[in-house]
Amino acid sequence: QVQLVESGGGLVQPGGSLRLSCAASGRILRINAMGWYRQTPGKERELVATITDTGSTNYADFVKGRFTISMDNSKNTVYLQMNSLKFEDTAVYYCNANTRPTYFSSVDISWGQGTQVTVSL
Repeated sequence: QVQLVESGGGLVQPGGSLRLSCAASGRILRINAMGWYRQTPGKERELVATITDTGSTNYADFVKGRFTISMDNSKNTVYLQMNSLKFEDTAVYYCNANTRPTYFSSVDISWGQGTQVTVSL
């Protein structure tokens, strides 16, 4: 079992910044990729950004140029630097991890509990 602990969410004004972090622990031989997803009431969870162990990144169109994802492999931690935040960015942000648990297993897909990001005056 992989545990994902998120932090950094909170209340911020439009145009402001927040930095989310997610630390992975548990049965992890290797992290293949980690990412951030978000969800608002009445909507399906959607991809925000992902990053592989080699540093390849992928961003949703609505955050390109504003958000930056990074990963510290030594700490099993992924970060999401969010700048120029908009009202529409308000959501629960979930950490995701694609990990290899053991030498005899392929991958585990894990989710964090979510952290609330609210952009408001």
